Amino acid sequence: MFNKVTLLVTSYLMIVLISACSSSKKTTKTTDAPQQPASQTTQQPQPSQKSQSSQISQPSQSQSEFRAAWVATVSNINWPSRRGLTTEEQQREAIQLLDFLQSHNFNAVIFQVRPQADALYQSNLEPWSYFLTGKQGKAPDPYYDPLQFWIEAAHDRGLELHVWLNPYRAHSPAGGEVSNTSLVKKKPELVVKLKDGHWWFDPSKKGTQEHGMAVVMDIVKRYDIDGVHFDDYFYPYPTYNGNADFPDSGSYKEYVDKGGPLSLGDWRRNSVNSFIESLYKNIKAEKPYVKFGLSPFGTWRPGYPSIVEGFDQYNQLYADARLWLNEGWIDYFTPQLYWKINSPTVSYPVLLGWWSGENKKDRHLWPGMSVGRDTTQANATEIMNEIMVTRGILPKSSGEVHWSIGSLTKDSNLAKAIVEGPYKKQALVPASPWLDATAPDAPQATTSLEGDSLRINWTHANELDVFRYVVYYQYAGKWNYTILNRHDRTYTIGRNKLTGLGITAVDRTGNESQWTNVKF
Repeated sequence: MFNKVTLLVTSYLMIVLISACSSSKKTTKTTDAPQQPASQTTQQPQPSQKSQSSQISQPSQSQSEFRAAWVATVSNINWPSRRGLTTEEQQREAIQLLDFLQSHNFNAVIFQVRPQADALYQSNLEPWSYFLTGKQGKAPDPYYDPLQFWIEAAHDRGLELHVWLNPYRAHSPAGGEVSNTSLVKKKPELVVKLKDGHWWFDPSKKGTQEHGMAVVMDIVKRYDIDGVHFDDYFYPYPTYNGNADFPDSGSYKEYVDKGGPLSLGDWRRNSVNSFIESLYKNIKAEKPYVKFGLSPFGTWRPGYPSIVEGFDQYNQLYADARLWLNEGWIDYFTPQLYWKINSPTVSYPVLLGWWSGENKKDRHLWPGMSVGRDTTQANATEIMNEIMVTRGILPKSSGEVHWSIGSLTKDSNLAKAIVEGPYKKQALVPASPWLDATAPDAPQATTSLEGDSLRINWTHANELDVFRYVVYYQYAGKWNYTILNRHDRTYTIGRNKLTGLGITAVDRTGNESQWTNVKF
C-alpha cells in the first residue's frame, strides 16, 4: 500500500512541479528582471540629459500569494518569549518578528490575542492575559495596548494582521491559577472542568455564544484589523478529558426535555455551526473587508478521501469543517495539513486536492503547513515542495500559513530557502471579489531627476482606501516591481536603461487599481 501511494503521489508531484515551473517561466518573460540597484546619491542633472516619456501598457501584474505565519501567545510559544517582560522588551521582540516577516517577503501575520478567555489588548469583557504580564488581569506597565502596537507595526511593514482567538478555551493548565478575574469565576454557569485541568465553555449554551460573539465583535469594531481567525479547538480533543465524553449531559437533557429532536452529535455540531454562521454574518455587517478564516484539523473524516485513516474531527471535535467550506461561511480556509507529501494516509497534495474539491463557493484555500521541528535541509526541501504543490493545485489563489513563526526564525536553512526560493519576490494578498470587487482609483505620480537616479512621487485622492502601492519598472525589456507600504509616497530607482515606469494602488481586499503610466 505504501509503495503504491508513494509512487502515485510522487508522480502527481512531478506533474505539479513541471506545471508550476512552466507557469513561472511564462511569467518571467514579462515581470522578472535583474535587481536594479537604485542610486541614493543626489546629483545635479547633466545638461545633455533629456526627460523621456513612458508610453507603455501595463505589464503582467505582481505576484499574488497569501504568505502568513502564526504567532502563538499561549504558553509563551512565540511571543512574548516569557511572562513579565517590560513594555520595551515586549515591543522589541514584536518588531524583531515583524521585521523577519517583512524581510522574508511575507504579507500577513496571524496573531493570537485570546489564548484562554483573556486579552492581549484593552478589553472590558475579559481580563489581561497571564501570558503577557504573569498575572491575569494585570495591564502592561508602562501601559500600552499590545494589539494596537502589533497592528500599526504590521501595517507599516505591509503586513495584514489577523487576530487569532480560541472561541471555547476558558482556562489552560499552563495559564496559572484560576484568578478572580477569570471567566471561570465570573461566568461559572457557562464552563465545565476537564480532567487534565482545562476549563471549557459549553458550546451549546446560549450565553457562551453571546459572550464569544461579543468578544469578537468588540475587536472588529475597535481595531483596524484585516482578519479574524479561529484554529482547530472547538469541542476539546478527547485526551483533554481522559478520553471520557464531554461533560454536557445536563445541557443536552435540557434540550431533549424541551422536545429537541437532534442526536447528541448533531446537537453539538449544530451549536458550533450556528455560531460560525452567525459570526461570519455579523463581521460582514460591521466591516465587510475584514476576512474571517478558520484553521480546522487537516482531515474531515476517515475515508474522505479514501486514503485517510485515524482521527475523526466530525465525531470527536464536533466540527463540521466541510460544511463551513461548502457554505462559504468563511473567507479563507486553512486546514492544518501538517504531513509530508509522501505520507501514505495523510498525503499533503492528496488532502489539499480533496479540500479544493469541497470549495463550492470559491473561497480562499490557504493550507497550514508544518512538517517537523528539525532544521535539516530535508525539512526545508519538503516545505519548498509543498509550496510549489500548493501553487500548482491552486493557481488562482495560492497561499499558505506556517506553523509557527518560531519554526522559521529558528531554522536558518528554511528561512534562507524560502526567501531565496518561492518567496524571492514580493507578493500581494490575493483579492477577495465576493467581499469587494471595486478597484481603487489610480494614484497620480510625478518624477524628478537626481543625478543617475529618478525619484517618483505620488498622491492618492482617497488615501484611506489604499493599503499598498506597486511600482513597476522596465529595464532592457524586462519588467520588475516593488510593493510599497501604505505611508510610502516616494521611491527612487536608477535611470540607466530604464524604459518603462508605472504605479498602481491596492485596497484592503486586494483590488489593484488601473495602471498609471509615469512619464520620465
